[in-house]
Amino acid sequence: MSEREIAVRLNGTERRVRTADHATLSDLVRSLGLLGTKVSCDMQVCGACTVLLNGRPVSSCTTLAIEADGRSVTTIEGIGDGSALHPLQRAFIAHAAFQCGYCTPGMIVSAKALLDEDPRPDAERVRRWMDGNICRCTGYETIVDAVLDAAAELSA
Repeated sequence: MSEREIAVRLNGTERRVRTADHATLSDLVRSLGLLGTKVSCDMQVCGACTVLLNGRPVSSCTTLAIEADGRSVTTIEGIGDGSALHPLQRAFIAHAAFQCGYCTPGMIVSAKALLDEDPRPDAERVRRWMDGNICRCTGYETIVDAVLDAAAELSA
């Protein structure tokens, strides 16, 4: 098994970590104690493992950890500001846009990427963007409403 050291900016902190060449990005972040990134399908289908790689959403279950070398990775733990929740996190709570919560980290990370790209999306854009994130417990309208409310707060 081959390993190498990579340099990654993880949730705003520069890190040097050893990783196996075959390890996925989800393996790496979870091995570092960041357990908010969930792994469900292992096939880039459900979106539960979504993280931001240089600001773009990726499925960390199919992205190799070595692809993060020299890049920035943001997990759900990096959304928000210390003890202050990000407007998306607050909106998901306010709208009860989750039930079991397993998919919620990936949903919020994906939604953050959308709002970074388009601060004022309409409901249809939110639906299209979030299409790669599957929730088996709740309806999607509360998720769309939460994203739109966060967008309104962030652009105010």
